[in-house]
Amino acid sequence: MHEKTIYFLYYAVTSKVTDMLVRLCFAFLIAVSFGSAQSLTDRYSAFGTMFVPQFASAPFPHPLRAGGHTYGGKTFPAAFHYSDSTVAIFVPKGFRATETADIVIYFHGWYNSIDSSCAQFSLIEQFCESGKNALFVFPEGPKHSPDSFGGRMEEKDGLKTLVSDVLQYLQEKNVLKEGKAGRIILAGHSGAYRVIAHCLMRGGMTGSITDVILFDALYGHTEKFAYWIDRYKGRFINIYTDDGGTKNETLNLMADLDGWGIPYAAAEDSVVTRQFLQQHRLLFIHTDLTHNEVIAKRRQFREYLSTSALLPIK
Repeated sequence: MHEKTIYFLYYAVTSKVTDMLVRLCFAFLIAVSFGSAQSLTDRYSAFGTMFVPQFASAPFPHPLRAGGHTYGGKTFPAAFHYSDSTVAIFVPKGFRATETADIVIYFHGWYNSIDSSCAQFSLIEQFCESGKNALFVFPEGPKHSPDSFGGRMEEKDGLKTLVSDVLQYLQEKNVLKEGKAGRIILAGHSGAYRVIAHCLMRGGMTGSITDVILFDALYGHTEKFAYWIDRYKGRFINIYTDDGGTKNETLNLMADLDGWGIPYAAAEDSVVTRQFLQQHRLLFIHTDLTHNEVIAKRRQFREYLSTSALLPIK
């Protein structure tokens, strides 16, 4: 049975029935489904090596979600949605260990997970197609929950602690010789805006973050992005849709940049070229695609990474 089907059945029943036995039965079904699915390590073995450790520095579990989360009159229990401390770490074939390791860190949006996001948006495939000599790191967020809370990633030095654990783990696995981070790219879809904004301001590695990529995700905390844009001079890519809820906030940020005299480039997604992506630091890309098409429909994730300052794998 497909993972999303089980979740649908779970909420269809528990929305009216609260008996603990019913919840436990569905918990068992979910566990069986996850165990029978092809593992992340096997699924991407043709592209490189996937590690899936559990870290104490992962976003969850977190005290502020110990009782779960309620949204739209439904409760999303901690046991199902806020107990997974997995951090997926992908090392592409041909990766060369150097004195510092460049890292692309991705955060998923609402109602998603590491597994579903990688499958739906071809994240690993696009990452490899970008041809960059970097690590791909994907911490589990609020799992299949309508929630933007970033857990430990919102705490002081939360990003720094996570990156340190990742690098130490890869040293122990003989992937890296040195445990030092190089350039860091933060990317995320939809509700990921909040965790990325907090990583920029409180994560402890702001000076190392060279790129921020928002996939229809500028819903708020805009002052944090504006501060980073002005203070740290990193590359900022914001692709937005008409109906995804991010258009007004995007237009407001562009108006602010106009007022501050900070130059940026704006274009339609359908005509954006690699040359355009390489020539501009601040990019606002309007698209005719839907909210869930902005990452992979036109291989946007690949294109944005391939035009970054990360070094090539060969």
